[in-house]
Amino acid sequence: MALLPVLASTSARLPRSAQPVHDTEASRSIEAIALRAQTAAGTLMARAGLAVARLALALAPNEGTFWILCGPGNNGGDGLVAARHLHQQGRAVKVILAGVAERLPPDARQALEAARAAEVPFTEEPPLSSEAPRLVIDALLGLGQTRPLEGRLAELARWCNSQPAPVLSVDLPSGMNGDTGQATGEAVVQATATLSLLTLKPGLFTGRGRDLAGALWWDDLGIHPNDRHSPATAWITGEEDARSLWPLRRHGQHKGSFGDLWVLAGARGMTGAALLAGRAGLTGGAGRVYVSLLDAAPPLDCDPVHPELMFRRASDWQAPGVLEAATLVCGCGGGDAVRQVLPEALTRARRLVLDADGLNAVAADPGWKETLRARADRGLATVLTPHPLEAARLAGCSSADIQSDRITHALALARQLRAVVLLKGSGTVVATPSGACWINPTGHGGLACPGSGDILAGWLGAAWSAQPAADDEVGLAARVAAASAWLHGRAATQVLPEPRGPVLAETLIAAMARALSREA
Repeated sequence: MALLPVLASTSARLPRSAQPVHDTEASRSIEAIALRAQTAAGTLMARAGLAVARLALALAPNEGTFWILCGPGNNGGDGLVAARHLHQQGRAVKVILAGVAERLPPDARQALEAARAAEVPFTEEPPLSSEAPRLVIDALLGLGQTRPLEGRLAELARWCNSQPAPVLSVDLPSGMNGDTGQATGEAVVQATATLSLLTLKPGLFTGRGRDLAGALWWDDLGIHPNDRHSPATAWITGEEDARSLWPLRRHGQHKGSFGDLWVLAGARGMTGAALLAGRAGLTGGAGRVYVSLLDAAPPLDCDPVHPELMFRRASDWQAPGVLEAATLVCGCGGGDAVRQVLPEALTRARRLVLDADGLNAVAADPGWKETLRARADRGLATVLTPHPLEAARLAGCSSADIQSDRITHALALARQLRAVVLLKGSGTVVATPSGACWINPTGHGGLACPGSGDILAGWLGAAWSAQPAADDEVGLAARVAAASAWLHGRAATQVLPEPRGPVLAETLIAAMARALSREA
């Protein structure tokens, strides 16, 4: 049992290896197994409360009063145990119990009795605005939140957000759905830090979860579940897993060892998208990168910044055997012109990364959706890289629907279109048709800028191009997608650790190259 930092503003706190996350159902199953195995009633809650108290002291070393808000369930019980530990160590403590004592679950009621026996101070109202707490512990609601906070719980959540002290949420910020990362209603706690207990929940990593949870910590409470009984809902991409996709190059390798990447992109007025994808492809590891602009009268045939990019006309990639042996990135800044090249891209490309207007074109044509699905029957792997609005067009719903449950929608799209889906956004989700899922822990809002997606598509294509053929091409494509998203986000945090503006595309490619170094 140990407190582990999982996500914070510093790169040192990123998970080194892949970590499993469990949704509400799986977490409940693990909890039930742990409760049956505990040697005495309340053992698990005792561990949880002690972990909360330890982290609270670490987060708020200064003087003042700890205010602990305890809800009507076992989450409140964890807070009561923490309050007793803090009080017994001589710390100033005030507890608000937002529940009826007689209706508490057995372990929480036991924790309440122990707190009262230890003479922990209870009160009914939070302090006046002139009496700033040392730290607030939000133990109102934990796992399984689906309904909006109402009444007393909503009042206390709003007070949490209005006072100046740091807020430590127990397991989940109250008012946040642990499966989706979205608020259950208008009232939701904005935590400074969250201590996830027993399991990591997917909502802490995607949707609004990253913003609501603050710095994320985890304590497994000494429980190591058997994956056969509680399989992971998804995996958090780890640093070592991501970096393994770019091993050190051997002396005997040559540019032909790393494959050919073709970029069909850049309609009139959007040449920049093609250049960014191509430049990212060069830096991302492809042996040769060819760019074919989707413009009847291409404005250039050379990139003065990266003259090693090779520009080609449509007749070059249309030649027999070219796309069949290559990795293709199609759609970046494609406009309506992408519709002219999409049939061949879908039917011929050995490995296909479909982005931006390529996705929009497929979304608008049921026939092309069927052609996309047919690629899987022919053993051809595809990675789709939609942002939420593009995903909504593909799924026939609204972007708000996609954002309401990003993991579920990414998995549904992957099954429907029989392709790997990289759903961009806060906590990028990579989903496969078989149901495997990764969530990216890196990056921040500075990536919300023009060109960022073009770079990710080009880099992903290059990383895939450099991989030898695999028996499981879909699995390889998913690993490459997850690793590329990890590096993309890692680079952004190196460029702007605390973003107050965008990470401009011109700096991002070089930052991704630097991020490949462990010392960067």
